Amino acid sequence: MVEIRTLLDTDSSTAGDPMSQRRWTHQTAEKVAQCLAGGYGIKVSATVVRRLLKDLNYSLKSNKKCLSAGNSPDRDKQFGIIKGLREEYIAAGDPIISVDTKKKELIGLFKNAGRTWCRGYKKVKDHDFRSEAQGLAAPYGIFDPQRNFGVLVVGESADTPEFAVNSIITWWKKHGRYDYPAADRLLILADSGGSNGARPRVWKKQLQEQFADEFGITITVAHYPAGASKWNPIEHRMFNEITKNWAGQPLETFDTVVNFARETSTKTGLRIEAYRDERVYEKGKKVSDKEMEKLAFTRADELGKWNYMIEPRVFCRQVNRLDHGLSNLLSNLPQPITDFWILFSEFSQGSTQTTRM
Repeated sequence: MVEIRTLLDTDSSTAGDPMSQRRWTHQTAEKVAQCLAGGYGIKVSATVVRRLLKDLNYSLKSNKKCLSAGNSPDRDKQFGIIKGLREEYIAAGDPIISVDTKKKELIGLFKNAGRTWCRGYKKVKDHDFRSEAQGLAAPYGIFDPQRNFGVLVVGESADTPEFAVNSIITWWKKHGRYDYPAADRLLILADSGGSNGARPRVWKKQLQEQFADEFGITITVAHYPAGASKWNPIEHRMFNEITKNWAGQPLETFDTVVNFARETSTKTGLRIEAYRDERVYEKGKKVSDKEMEKLAFTRADELGKWNYMIEPRVFCRQVNRLDHGLSNLLSNLPQPITDFWILFSEFSQGSTQTTRM
């Protein structure tokens, strides 16, 4: 015992916890046995060394992720701002969505982590070569925490801000406008990085032109600080459930990804709808200072780098909100006037949105 303690105390690879008195070393039991035989002439087996190490409060330890490198001095303040916004929107009955891009998935006969009950294993490729894949799925999620409902848009191209906004538009057109028919504002909770990050100008421009102007909705965006993405509701309330649902199943086609997402549900009532987006998105688009000046974009007084508002521009608001508000009135007008309004509305929308789902 004394010899082992002396050996480990002089070993630079030995570390410990001063509170629990637990200690650990990078030396294996076999190496300690060799050192005892070579330095002290004591011949013991590795099994005996393991028992003695346990008596000396040594144990096997792995690395523990607990040191945060992304802490910001404004971190707690931003969490308070997000909490206040959520409470305000919930009290008013206005929509809140949590958005993010899930981990990209290779499409094909590739191993997918996890296990599933079956009589025999499914054979998959022994290497995950991108060149052998049918494609790379970019699943973009939109989660409504108030309704416990999510939408997953499976992209087949690049994960760009344009793709992110089009995915949000898909949610709004197919679900959001029916779930919140009287809404005139929307709160988006997003991470600080990625296609919907706090810095990309294309993200803001697309939100302005393709969403706010198109539907007459005022958008408030609140970003979680760097290193705090795990607190984004979509991460632990939607994405992890989808991952568990397709665990151990090769994602052989894009439809496989869509179907597994649609079949995801929980005891707490989570429902998910999924769609494919087969459009091709161009990377590296830029937005000039002059283009940014044209946006109805306002940063918040507090932590404006993470919080901002995008309002519908005046003309677009008049056209789209008028179209929304006069739907009942138009039904009582003569048919020629109704037909003219429908044609005008379709023309105005087509001029601002070049691609549609």
